[in-house]
Amino acid sequence: MLKDLLTEEQLGLLKSLIDESENIIVTCHMNADGDAIGASMGWAEYLKSVGKTPTIVVPDQYPDYLKWMPNTEKVMRYDKHKEQADLLFGVADLVFCLDFNVTSRVGDMEEALCQSKARKVLIDHHLQPDVETALTISHPELSSTSEIVFRLVWQLGAFETLTKHFAAPIYCGMMTDTGAFTFNSKSPEIFFIISQLLTKGIDKDKIYRNVYNNYSAWAIRMRGYMMCQKLNVFEDLHASYFAISRKEMKEFHFVKGDAEGLVNEPLRIKGMKLSISLREDDRKENLVWVSLRSVDNFPCNKMAEEFFNGGGHLNASGGKLNCSLAEAEQIARQAILHYEDMLKI
Repeated sequence: MLKDLLTEEQLGLLKSLIDESENIIVTCHMNADGDAIGASMGWAEYLKSVGKTPTIVVPDQYPDYLKWMPNTEKVMRYDKHKEQADLLFGVADLVFCLDFNVTSRVGDMEEALCQSKARKVLIDHHLQPDVETALTISHPELSSTSEIVFRLVWQLGAFETLTKHFAAPIYCGMMTDTGAFTFNSKSPEIFFIISQLLTKGIDKDKIYRNVYNNYSAWAIRMRGYMMCQKLNVFEDLHASYFAISRKEMKEFHFVKGDAEGLVNEPLRIKGMKLSISLREDDRKENLVWVSLRSVDNFPCNKMAEEFFNGGGHLNASGGKLNCSLAEAEQIARQAILHYEDMLKI
């Protein structure tokens, strides 16, 4: 049912890299989302099953709604344990880079990653991978990095030996990177994978609740406020944007993850093709995080590249702007107007 991702030569190289390594790190991008954490946790479970003891190192804080996963208490945050993590990168002989295509996406951890003499393996689904590796496993056509991890484990013949500790984070990663299977999820193979994950006894409904029904009262109030007071809708262009300021984040007691999925809400408006979320960084001045979502064939990844120093997938992309929130709003308006011919269709 599943096509192999690796040639026999690549598969042999992956196995030998793992067999020959003792000090293994699994890492992902900063501001890790469900796919980054899910893929990392799942791949680490596979490595444990073949006798390795990998350490998962993430650049910074990730959302609380992902901490239900087994063994997340063992994940090391680089921003909290820099000295210890630097030592680990210094002695590592193999580093798995998951869910990022360029090293700049690991933030302040980039120097440690790039200076590490360890051999590196990239496992990712973003366009244009640019990381120096011994093996690059890049499949932008697939739904998520978690899907790639499942397929690798399947090709390695190891799925039967694994438990729900592998299946739960992989399902979570696939679910979150497809908006609960509402985009980037047309392939029948995705649902074959889900059927196999369910054989491990995971509760997919509970995983959904853990991720999407886990907000504080303040977070729900903020989401309602954004949609009621801050949503700018261009009805003739079938597009919208909203902007979350640092002041508003403070007023609503914002914590990381409170805005997760909020960019998808405007797409529930009849005929809406594009939604843009702008969020002021809660610590750094003149830094605005951008999320874009679209439907059908509108290329929000091209818009992200052209206007927001980012990229991603056809219907789900992101970026950032080094400017004030007011300036970011102007750029969002310019981007929408620039693509008005495609949006009007």
